[in-house]
Amino acid sequence: MRTWTTAEVSKMAGISPRTLRHYDAIGLLEPAATGHGGMRHYGHRELLRLQQILLLRRLGLALETIGDILDGGLDTVAALRRHAEQLEGERERLDRLAATVDDTIRQLEGGQPMAPETWFEGLDAGRQSEYEAEARRRWGDAVVDAGERAVKQMSPAERARIPARFEEIHQRLAARMEAGDGSGDDAVQAIVADHYRFMERLWGTAPTAEAYKGLGSLYTDDPAFTATYDAVAHGLAAYLRDAMHAWADRHLA
Repeated sequence: MRTWTTAEVSKMAGISPRTLRHYDAIGLLEPAATGHGGMRHYGHRELLRLQQILLLRRLGLALETIGDILDGGLDTVAALRRHAEQLEGERERLDRLAATVDDTIRQLEGGQPMAPETWFEGLDAGRQSEYEAEARRRWGDAVVDAGERAVKQMSPAERARIPARFEEIHQRLAARMEAGDGSGDDAVQAIVADHYRFMERLWGTAPTAEAYKGLGSLYTDDPAFTATYDAVAHGLAAYLRDAMHAWADRHLA
């Protein structure tokens, strides 16, 4: 059986030997055999797998996702469809970013001043991707994908009202907390019921007890979430978490 060395495959595929060694180290592309001195040899099967890896990589998929696809753990079409949706979201972000840059240039040239809350439009992709990755780890792709579809189906006006709806809920909870109500009190639980229904709308499905309690825990596990809630009222993140856990135990158990 014909085999090719690392140097030959590197030249053939246009990638570095270091990349091939990395693919081997993470279990994505193991050589057909390893010879004297650790020399790697690749056969036809390995070359075909490498071709698929490079194709999917060119489409922007992560190496972990590519491995799941090639090993049969993930449907190729589903993975590409999800990636296409992510690219669409990134395109929308870049459009907002371009508009922000244009407005900034006009402001610096003496034109219409920008409202401070618009200065950061399009700059939030990094944190959003972290939230998405954490959500997929905690609740799985199906839940996150359903939520993305639900939000996409909203009208622009509905999407624009999402932050205000969250703010309204947070302010109501903060008022109850400052009034001395416990997280399990009826008035607080009524607000949490509204929160749950809103999350059901955003998720495109009814959160299970485990998922809803997990979301509450995320508010205190993630410093960024904690800071957001505690900026409304100190201690609100833990208060909301405890209230969500109590509501889930009462209504979703």
